[in-house]
Amino acid sequence: MKNLVKLSLVALLTAAAIPAMAAKTEPYTNQGTNAREMLVEQPIHWISVEQLKKELEGKAPINVSFDIDDTVLFSSPCFYHGQQKYSPGKHDYLKNQDFWNEVNAGCDQYSIPKQIAIDLINMHQARGDQIYFITGRTAGDKDGVTPVLQKAFNIKDMHPVEFMGGRELTTKYNKTPGIIEHKVTIHYGDSDDDILAAKEAGVRGIRLMRAANSTYQPMPTLGGYGEEVLINSSY
Repeated sequence: MKNLVKLSLVALLTAAAIPAMAAKTEPYTNQGTNAREMLVEQPIHWISVEQLKKELEGKAPINVSFDIDDTVLFSSPCFYHGQQKYSPGKHDYLKNQDFWNEVNAGCDQYSIPKQIAIDLINMHQARGDQIYFITGRTAGDKDGVTPVLQKAFNIKDMHPVEFMGGRELTTKYNKTPGIIEHKVTIHYGDSDDDILAAKEAGVRGIRLMRAANSTYQPMPTLGGYGEEVLINSSY
């Protein structure tokens, strides 16, 4: 009899507990997420510097190119300063030659080199590859960018930065001519234009992630064109 009473009590307690654990006290008001959903990764072709290194082993030296802003340098402070000075709250400063003269003259001494760029450039230089920098910036009256990049990344055979902004377009994307001219095999960049310029030039485009606090918004879609994306490349 005692055992029957005990079993009855356990059954009652269990029955009471299950609805209490499962039921929502109030309907959700936002989409939210859960632990399982957070573990679902997007179908992106991720790649690492180490994988690239192994893939290139035994191959002859190649030419590679890099975008600058948000790819090899976190340069948002320069652009933030330029916007505040020349067109607060607007993007008109990007069409102001005075801004480009100022930012290209030496502002990048305050930009932060990205670790992923250091790792990539070290890997490529160890192979004997040639490094080119191709940017969408408009050229200023003085090139203070080339020496900053040479020092920051210890470039052994430095080529002048290619400033593609403001040039007369002969292709759909402004970096395409630079990629073709320098016979580039791999182009690295953070923007959609980088990946599309690489496609237009018929070369391999690899995406680097843009830092979440970059002034360059909105954020692009990683892998949106089926391109490879470097892991841990936002810094």
